[in-house]
Amino acid sequence: MEDEGPECGKPDFVLLDQVTMEDFMENLKLRFEKGHIYTYIGEVLVSVNPYQELPLYGPEAIARYQGRELYERPPHLYAVANAAYRAMKRRSRDTCIVISGESGAGKTEASRHIMQYIAAVTNPSQRAEVERVKDVLLKSTCVLEALGNARTNRNHNSSRFGKYMDINFDFKGDPVGGHIHSYLLEKSRVLKQHVGERNFHAFYQVLRGCEDKELQELHLQRNPALYNFTRQGAGLSVLDSDEKSHHQAVTEAMRVIGFSPEEVASVHRILASILHLGNIKFVELEEGSLEQRGLAVTDEVLVDHVAELTATPREMVLRCLLARTVASGGRELIEKGHTAAEASYARDACAKAVYQRLFEWVVDRINRVMEPRDRDPRRDGKDTVIGVLDIYGFEVFPVNSFEQFCINYCNEKLQQLFIQLILKQEQEEYEREGIAWQSVEYFNNATIVDLVERPHRGILAVLDEACGSAGPITDRIFLQTLDTHHRHHPHYTSRQLCPTDKTMEFGRDFRIKHYAGDVMYSVEGFIDKNRDSLFQDFKRLLYNSTDPTLRAMWPDGQQDITEVTKRPLTAGTLFKNSMVALVENLASKEPFYIRCIKPNEDKLAAKLDEGHCRHQVAYLGLLENVRVRRAGFASRQPYSRFLLRYKMTCEYTWPNHLLGSDRAAVSALLEQHGLQGDVAFGHSKLFIRSPRTLVTLEQSRACLIPIIVLLLQKAWRGTLARRHFRRLRAVYTIMRWFRRHKVRAHLAEMQRRFQAARQPPLYGRDLVWPLPPAVLQPFQDICQALFCRWRARQLVKNIPPSDMAQIKAKVAAMAALQELRQDWGCRRAWARDYLSSATDNPTASGLFAQRLKTLREKDGFGAVLFSSHVRKVTGLSVTSGRDQLVVLHARGYDDLVVCLHRSRPPLDNRVGELVGVLAAHCQGEGRALEVRVSDCIPLTQRGARRLVSVEPKSEQPEPDFRCSRGTFTLLWPDC
Repeated sequence: MEDEGPECGKPDFVLLDQVTMEDFMENLKLRFEKGHIYTYIGEVLVSVNPYQELPLYGPEAIARYQGRELYERPPHLYAVANAAYRAMKRRSRDTCIVISGESGAGKTEASRHIMQYIAAVTNPSQRAEVERVKDVLLKSTCVLEALGNARTNRNHNSSRFGKYMDINFDFKGDPVGGHIHSYLLEKSRVLKQHVGERNFHAFYQVLRGCEDKELQELHLQRNPALYNFTRQGAGLSVLDSDEKSHHQAVTEAMRVIGFSPEEVASVHRILASILHLGNIKFVELEEGSLEQRGLAVTDEVLVDHVAELTATPREMVLRCLLARTVASGGRELIEKGHTAAEASYARDACAKAVYQRLFEWVVDRINRVMEPRDRDPRRDGKDTVIGVLDIYGFEVFPVNSFEQFCINYCNEKLQQLFIQLILKQEQEEYEREGIAWQSVEYFNNATIVDLVERPHRGILAVLDEACGSAGPITDRIFLQTLDTHHRHHPHYTSRQLCPTDKTMEFGRDFRIKHYAGDVMYSVEGFIDKNRDSLFQDFKRLLYNSTDPTLRAMWPDGQQDITEVTKRPLTAGTLFKNSMVALVENLASKEPFYIRCIKPNEDKLAAKLDEGHCRHQVAYLGLLENVRVRRAGFASRQPYSRFLLRYKMTCEYTWPNHLLGSDRAAVSALLEQHGLQGDVAFGHSKLFIRSPRTLVTLEQSRACLIPIIVLLLQKAWRGTLARRHFRRLRAVYTIMRWFRRHKVRAHLAEMQRRFQAARQPPLYGRDLVWPLPPAVLQPFQDICQALFCRWRARQLVKNIPPSDMAQIKAKVAAMAALQELRQDWGCRRAWARDYLSSATDNPTASGLFAQRLKTLREKDGFGAVLFSSHVRKVTGLSVTSGRDQLVVLHARGYDDLVVCLHRSRPPLDNRVGELVGVLAAHCQGEGRALEVRVSDCIPLTQRGARRLVSVEPKSEQPEPDFRCSRGTFTLLWPDC
């Protein structure tokens, strides 16, 4: 099994070398210390309560066990639940899971985990009706634990009733309904509990969990010590917040199941009425009225509370408490008053009966909700069933009474069934596989069961006879009758039959030698508890209640008092009949067993008391179970599964055999190991006699597993590498072809778009370049540059030679300004020499032309680069706006600041032309012209650093300069 090494012990007790109590306990303790609380005995699961939360449950764990064979995973509750579910689904056969063990061994928790597993693995299609059934199945546990569980010295959540739940499944394996059977509710706990124990949880949850308003309506106070029935457990350490959260959980669970708010409120009222009933006390009056017959209630307010909460008349409640009505032979009604003792007995009998009827009503109400709806076998197919039995384990207390006698009788019946079914399963499997069956010696407890249930002479028959006899039959007389009938029985004794045994008292005690050990019973109260009588007055009273919920619990109250009826069956007979029916029901199903063990009496984690566990191992018959399992063959496995686990230990079977069948391959494997003498070959399974054979095979397998793992790792890593290489190669091939496709598509698109690029006059100016693939981005950048050059050349070819100087100047200006100045007059014609123009200089153009001629003759310059009207100062600045500010820097001289003006049209933008002309001229001479664009330009004036800026003004008629504190400002008209 995976995840378990030899250091964790044997996962199956069948594999022990020696079947002794010492070896069994050693393996159990080792596994418990390692955190492995589950161990198999064949297909039986042994579970040890860890008394702590372990990471063994939840969705991930469920997924690991779902659909797996029993031995494919370490022992677990989920494995048993899965095996039962698969057997039911595969073979359409009813199965059952029997959970047994003493109080505190973890039976209820095991049952809860099984229900959670079944709920998790069913209904993959999420059908609403199936989900409803699953919710009811899960929530019913919460409600029944509140009403049927209590804190005891052995367990804080002890089930004080037995529960068998049938879950109905359809042909797809989804739950479609269910039914709950309850057995022997310990209703005497309502009245009295042992020291250190509490009443049923429901009472404390109502007291500490109800809202203040509801508590007032119930006439209750939160302190449980105020009520006789809950006073014993009032001081035990349980947080009020825990009780409140549990109460809320129970209320929510009842809502989910389908209880109406009125029904929930009615349940609370009934619980409150029981608490008030327990506080009623009686006093005998020397002289009382005729109605009261000398008896009175000390506090009649309690009678008012009981009457209000049960919706019955106050006078009738009081009359039922103080007297009872009987019919004479002539059917005349006679009212007979109670003594104080009789009234107390009637009160207690009423309290027990009301609680029992409440519990039975809740179970019946849940069953009505869970009943399969609209199921037709002819249409839907036959339903199959999984039964889950969570029933009290063997009990031995310092004082054992009628309840313990019934519980231990139940365990005797289940142990008898357990041994019979285990042997039956073994025998059936041997016959099915063609293996000779050998009889197995085992302790048959049929003689003990016969001692209890034998007609006429059994203990229950004698008890019924005592209860039905006229006259004063006492418990002591009942014991004497038992001594007479069973004085020679090997499993029965008493002080009368064994005077030297001073552990028993004369006239009180008898002892039965159960399969689990000797138990001494006290007969005190046997007859009274077996009669389980309740006066008809209380039945009629509660049947006539106006509360429909309470009324439904007492259908026998409608009987007329004069009506002659058969004697009702006693509690013992009813329990015996229910046990017989239960055993017959279980015997008709394929059983799976969970045997729960309580590790210590202190409820402490990580502590295993060997003595206490030995006793449980003995009375659960676990060693006997191991011996039965090993009597013939210790292990059996299908050939295919055996090969799957051990084929690597034989050269003929690894990695896959070529023999005729799996059986032949298994035979070859065993012959190679020399183990063929210790096995038998069935039709489909291999039967192994000795655990040593399995140990030998496991050791051989353990030696080879690391080598196989390395081989598999190497092969797998190589496979992964080759797979990765193939994927990379495919990826690169795809990428290569995709890039080719993208390149071709892009070039085709470019060709399509630029077909008309040669057409004048735009030469493709407005064409949009397609978005290139990333790999073609550099190529497209080059293409765009080439296209720009080509288009420029096409445009330049059509420019007259006279305009070339202007074009060169504009190009030089654009390069010099570097897009730092948005408006620089590139869209107009540049004249350069504006002072020679009659348009710009009408008054002095002729004079300027003469002066230029004189200068040309004198200095010999070739042409005027730029001329314009300027305002000049000894310091100058230019901005990036539309103003015509120009600063001329001269190395070693003051900077010249000018503003171009008096242009035609006015404020014509000529800065760009000036910059372009000078830049083009400098480029022609091979010199670089530094051009700066800034809104605040520094300049040098008379050795000092100054700043010049532009201030637009709407009222300014023409450009002008202003100087303030060494800073120049050009006032520019803002049109």
